[in-house]
Amino acid sequence: MDLKFDNVTEHDRDTFTATDALGTDVRDMERLGKKQEFRRNFGLWSALGFVSIYLATWEFVLVSLSVGFPNGGFAGLFWCFVVTVCCYATIVASLAEMESMAPTSGGQYHWVSEFAPPQYQRLLSYASGWMSTLGWLASVAASVNVLGVEIEALVEVILPDFAFTGWQLTLVMYAFILITIVFNTYGARVLPKLEIVSLIGHLLGFFVVMIPLLRLTFFVNFQDNSGYNNIGIAYLTSQVTVMYCNLGSDSVVHISEEVEDASLTVPRCMWWSYVGNVVLGIIMLIVMLFCIGPLDAVIDSDVPYLLLFNNAGSPGLSVFLNVILFILIFAGNITALATCAREIWAFSRDRGLPASKWIGKMNYNLNVPDNAVYLTSFFCGILALINIGSTLAFNIIISVSVLGLLSTYMISIGCVLWKRLTRQPLPPARWSLGRYGTAINLFGFLYSAFIIVFACFPTGLPVDTASANWAPLVWVLVIVLAVVAYVLHGKRHYTAPVEFVEGRKAAGTGLQST
Repeated sequence: MDLKFDNVTEHDRDTFTATDALGTDVRDMERLGKKQEFRRNFGLWSALGFVSIYLATWEFVLVSLSVGFPNGGFAGLFWCFVVTVCCYATIVASLAEMESMAPTSGGQYHWVSEFAPPQYQRLLSYASGWMSTLGWLASVAASVNVLGVEIEALVEVILPDFAFTGWQLTLVMYAFILITIVFNTYGARVLPKLEIVSLIGHLLGFFVVMIPLLRLTFFVNFQDNSGYNNIGIAYLTSQVTVMYCNLGSDSVVHISEEVEDASLTVPRCMWWSYVGNVVLGIIMLIVMLFCIGPLDAVIDSDVPYLLLFNNAGSPGLSVFLNVILFILIFAGNITALATCAREIWAFSRDRGLPASKWIGKMNYNLNVPDNAVYLTSFFCGILALINIGSTLAFNIIISVSVLGLLSTYMISIGCVLWKRLTRQPLPPARWSLGRYGTAINLFGFLYSAFIIVFACFPTGLPVDTASANWAPLVWVLVIVLAVVAYVLHGKRHYTAPVEFVEGRKAAGTGLQST
C-alpha cells in the first residue's frame, strides 16, 4: 500500500517502524499536524503494561482505601467500589474514543482544542493543559509519597515503636525521585521491556498476595462512623478514594506518539486495562474486607492494610507481602513520571508553558524529553518538602490530582458531547462508541461533575482546621493561576493544537515540532 509521507522528513521516516504496514500512524500525525519526534517502540503488550501498572487497582485497594472505612463500613466500601467503577467506565470509554480520533501525547487539552466551540477552544484548551499538567505533577508526588509510606510500613513490621519524622519521609521520597529519573532517562530504551515485566509482575503479584489471605464473604451491614449521621452522604464521599484507585487510564495517552498503531492500540489498552484492573480490584477488596479484622481497629490504624498483612501469620510473611506491593507501586511510579514528562513536553510544544523551548527539547539519543523529566522531578521534590511541615498539607496536594484530572475529563468529554448534540462531524475513530456515543458521553460528563462535587466534601464531621478538605481551595487557585498564566503568557505565545489540524490550519502551515 502507498504511504503518504508529504511534509515528513528523513528523521520522521526513521521513527516509524516497519510494522506500521497500514501507515495509520503516519496519516494520524499528518492529520494532527505534528512532526514525529519519538521512535515508536511501544507495542500492544508494553503499552498495556504501561497503563496497567499505573492503574495498579488491586495494589491501591490495599494502600489507599482507608478513608472509606468510616464512611459506610465494610459493606459501604464494597458496594461503593462496585457502583463507582461501573459509572467511571463511561469516562474511560469516552476518553478512549477521543484518543482513537486524535492519538496525541497532548491528550485532553488537544481534544478540547479540536472539539470545543471555536470561540472558547483557545482558553478552554489552555486551562485544560494547565490543570492536566498540575494534576499529573500532584499525581507523581502522590505516587512517591505512597512509596515512602510503604517503607514506613516495612519498618513498622520489624520495629513497631519506630516512627518516621516528616524530614525522614521527605528524604526517602527524594531517593525514589532520583532512582525514577534514571529509569526515565538513561533507562528509557528499556522502558517498553520493563513495562512488559511490570505487567507480568502485576498479575503474578495479585495471586502471590491474595493466596495467603484468600477467604470469601458477602457484605450487607452498612455502618456510618464518619460523623455525617447520614449513610447516603457517607457512602458517596467514599467514591473519591475509590476513584483514586482507578484513576489514570489516560496515562497511556501521553505516550501515544511512541506507540505503534496508536489510534487502535492505545484505546484498546485504556479499556481492557481498566476492565482487568477492576476485576482484580474487586477480588482483592473482598479478600481485604474479610481478612482485615474488626472495623474499629481498622479505623484507628494509621496503616490499615498492615493489619491485613500482619494477620497473614508471621512478621516474615508480612514483610514479604509488603515488599511485593512496594516493587509494583515503584514500577507504577516510573510510569507516572514518564506520563507527566510527556504531557509537559506536549504542552511545551504548543508553547503553553514559560521556557517552553527548553522544556520541549528532545534527546533523540535517549528517545526522551529529558528536560521535561528533570523539571517534573524538580517540582515533585518541591512538593515533597511540604511533608516536613504538614502531612495534612501534602494530602491536600494529593487530592488536587483527582480534582485536576477529573476537570480535564469533564471538559474534554463535554466538548465531544457538544459536537454530537449539534450534529457536527467528528474525526473517524477506529475504536468507536458507535450509536451509544452520545449516551455514554452524557453520563460520563454528568458523573465527572458529580464526583467533583463530592471530592470537595470533608471526609467526616465535625470539621476543624486540621480535618477540613482544603483541596477545593487549592483547585480554585490552580484555575486562577491558569487564567493569570494565560493573560501574561498564553495569550501571546500559546499555539492552540487545532491551528495545525488538517482542514483547520491556515494554508502553508507545516508540521508542528518542538
